[in-house]
Amino acid sequence: MIALHDSIYPQLEAGDRIVYLGNYFGHGTEATRTIDEILTFRRNVLAMPGWMPSDIAYLRGGQEEMWEKLVQLQFAPNPREVLEWMLDHGLSATLESYGMNPTHGLVSTREGAMSITRWTAGVRAAIRRHRGHDMFITHLRRAAFIPPQVMELAATGTHGGMGGAYARPMNDHAAPMLFVHAGLNPNRPLQDQGDALWWGGRSFDAIHTPYDPFEKVIRGFDPNQGGLHINGVTATLDGGCGFGGALVCAGFDRYGELFSLIES
Repeated sequence: MIALHDSIYPQLEAGDRIVYLGNYFGHGTEATRTIDEILTFRRNVLAMPGWMPSDIAYLRGGQEEMWEKLVQLQFAPNPREVLEWMLDHGLSATLESYGMNPTHGLVSTREGAMSITRWTAGVRAAIRRHRGHDMFITHLRRAAFIPPQVMELAATGTHGGMGGAYARPMNDHAAPMLFVHAGLNPNRPLQDQGDALWWGGRSFDAIHTPYDPFEKVIRGFDPNQGGLHINGVTATLDGGCGFGGALVCAGFDRYGELFSLIES
């Protein structure tokens, strides 16, 4: 990620936009270092003249959605089954990166709600020990879009799907683009997507025409691990990072056409 940030940084200008596509956690032991790098890059970008905090957006990925459910585990009707599933799908490595023992969580599920509450409180405390991480997690967005007045953008993927984008305002026509984490149900409006944004990867494959009012939909994670795929109306920027593959950065021009592709 550092290499990709180093490649993008010199190209950024005031008025650009940056979007990350989720899955900053999971399937690796570098979760805390990943968030640290994201926050460091954010500070460096915001230090440049003309940049505002609203110019950078971070989407919630499936891993972050699981993390949100984890800290509310005591309210689950079947907490042990829920925790076992999440641990098997990447959360175990994330907990370890924050200095937490996943086994202690499993033990707490046998002891009841009070024990689970104490354990999840420890998870929250572990996050707070890393400066800025708790605020980062609470400010994640469900989706982001580039309206017609935007010119250029680039997107990146990590851990099976974190993405970033930069965009420049323009006066002539541009292709409006929608950014999601993993899935999109083409038969539902954006406000009714619900969990499809995280778990609807198969529905994403059914998009063969523009998802109105957008001309291209870009995601950062493919649950089927099908690799990079870009066509006229969709783009999947998942190089398999976290599963032995590459971290990907792709650039799109104002018409939604690919102009740059970086793998690290």
